Amino acid sequence: MTLASIFPHPIIQGPTAGGNNTPAQVAAVSNAGALGSLACSLLSPETMRAQTAQIRSLTSKPFCLNFFVLETPDPSAAEVEQAKEWLKPYWSSFGWNELPTPAKWCEDFTSQFETLLELRPAVASFTFGILSTQQIQRLHDAGIFVIGTITHAEEAQAWESRGADAVIASGVESGGHRGTFIGAQEDARLTTFELLPTAVAAVNIPVISAGGIMNGADIKRALDGGAQAVQMGTAFLVCDESSINPAYKRRLLTAGDQPTRLTRTFSGRYARGLENRFMREMASIERKLPLYPIQNALTSLIRAEASRRGETELMSLWCGTGVSRARPMPAAKLVETLLAEISAE
Repeated sequence: MTLASIFPHPIIQGPTAGGNNTPAQVAAVSNAGALGSLACSLLSPETMRAQTAQIRSLTSKPFCLNFFVLETPDPSAAEVEQAKEWLKPYWSSFGWNELPTPAKWCEDFTSQFETLLELRPAVASFTFGILSTQQIQRLHDAGIFVIGTITHAEEAQAWESRGADAVIASGVESGGHRGTFIGAQEDARLTTFELLPTAVAAVNIPVISAGGIMNGADIKRALDGGAQAVQMGTAFLVCDESSINPAYKRRLLTAGDQPTRLTRTFSGRYARGLENRFMREMASIERKLPLYPIQNALTSLIRAEASRRGETELMSLWCGTGVSRARPMPAAKLVETLLAEISAE
């Protein structure tokens, strides 16, 4: 099975976790001949089933379900209390007397994986970690095309050796979290067009390029560099079907020259977004913060309240370095626009 046999146009809509990408968006992209992706990393099995059913009610085309490969953590009470204390200036500013401990730190990946096998999408993609050979074989037995996310060539070779069908080469320009699982996250510094040729040379499976790709010229450059498709997250984040918070969307559309940068203050894992007050004030202790998903779960309560109030300085404004070139329009129109731009190059 090849990428082109699954979706005719070499464009994957990047999954954006946190409820920002919707079944309507996924279906619109797939109906346009690209590949829509649903971020399932933060979804329970029940929600996965419901949203997949919604997608299938809107399209008969292939789509992708995306996951974080995670183990459920078991932090000490002291670690949790210290993290809450570091966050006190923010939760107390809402008039709260305490920061509640989340009911769970993350969704159980084993349960998500079994639900994925039950749902049988055409494609599944994975980031943060790597699947076992046995897990990939089970996906293949269910007829699912498997894509791993990588930030350097050694990771691409690891996915290929275990039987993956393709890899997404995610450059440092990418918005949100990336998939480093070999070596330190802060050492994965290759740009999109530095990473692409090294990944293409390292493996015999298709390479999908991601990071800062915003228009047809960017796509053409990636395809000319050996990519068989591109993945675009930030470009689709501002589409009409996205459920992005309105205040967050305004910040993206008016970003201009405002810098993006990598931070682990929100989630405990490095991710790229628009710089804001929370990032700046927490920077001095970010290396001390609990790892993902503990920090992510603790700050999710703060971010949800900030989102409700429209306080973008306390929200995780995930986006890539190309955010100033993002164009708001329906998702299908964006696919059409990108294809026209590719042809014009």
